[in-house]
Amino acid sequence: MSITLFDQGQDRPELEKALAEIAESGFLGVQLRVNDEHGEWVGSAGARELGRGAEPLADGHFRIGSTTKSFVATSVLMLVAEGAIGLDVPADDYLPGFGLDRRITVRMLLQHTSGIFNHTGELRADGTFAPGVPWRGKEWVDQRFTTYLPEELVRLSLSKPARFAPGTDWSYANTNYVLARLVIEKVTGRSFAEELRRLILAPLGMTGTVAPGTSPEIPEPHHHSYYRYEDAGQEKTVDITRQNPSWVGAGGDMISTTQDLHTYFSALMGGKLLSPELLAEMRTPEAKAGYGLGLFVQDAGPKGGTVLHHNGGMGGYAALMYSTPDGKRTLTAGLTCVDDADLSIATAFRNAQQRLVSEVFCGGQAVPARPTA
Repeated sequence: MSITLFDQGQDRPELEKALAEIAESGFLGVQLRVNDEHGEWVGSAGARELGRGAEPLADGHFRIGSTTKSFVATSVLMLVAEGAIGLDVPADDYLPGFGLDRRITVRMLLQHTSGIFNHTGELRADGTFAPGVPWRGKEWVDQRFTTYLPEELVRLSLSKPARFAPGTDWSYANTNYVLARLVIEKVTGRSFAEELRRLILAPLGMTGTVAPGTSPEIPEPHHHSYYRYEDAGQEKTVDITRQNPSWVGAGGDMISTTQDLHTYFSALMGGKLLSPELLAEMRTPEAKAGYGLGLFVQDAGPKGGTVLHHNGGMGGYAALMYSTPDGKRTLTAGLTCVDDADLSIATAFRNAQQRLVSEVFCGGQAVPARPTA
């Protein structure tokens, strides 16, 4: 296994060890960046491609999955600051064509308290799975370049019974963020990609972040991702680096780098994008899962204090994005793997999160478990 340190500037053997162990736990490639009072530490381990010897990248592009939600929520809140959107206004006021429950507000979309069925499927109370659009198995592999319109995903969700009355419970649903992005586009008259660049990317000088829409491409340089599945009784593994992410839409379609994620999250937590009042709104969690508006609020224990984050996984890629409340200590990472329908990498992903948070924020002590979707 190849381990590479870049512009290290500091001796952090605990991070080097954690990096190696994460790569050995089942990930194909890992890119890790830590910024704290000691400076910046950057390292990578594994390989760029399966079966090839190219060294891993330090700041390659990767699909960030649900970390996308943080960017969408921040964009909404910046438009709240501009007076274009009201947090507690019914979403139906902005998107009257769907017949949304009038009790569902923009805030509920951002906090996953709307009760709307998740268009990528839901786990029922009895343990069975209610499917949505295909996103795993041979069916997804065969359809991975299919384009889904956001309106199509919303109508699929609304054709299913609501999970609960709006505002009475919490349930993570990608469709909430499909709707939130549609609100952005409705009130501005511009695409989300354009608004993202105006509000966040250009002001912060972020050049490695993309909202790809329906494009299957990922900018160079990048690590590759893979998918393992059964076809006619035979196990196959295919390169899924190129895929149309419109099946998840604003729930997780963006692409970024560890440098850009650090730039964004340190600026956000440091108060450079939102007013103190709106940042406080964002960081006020609901009780069930500790979810604010587009991020999780985690108690990392006596040594770790409060840690803000939004991680994500999507089609063989995964992203980690953590920060202290002041934005002065951040952890960002991009991981690649051979994914499968059973989500076999999930345990290794959860362990990687806990190990890195422990080392970076808690002085190596155990971290209390919290949801990390």
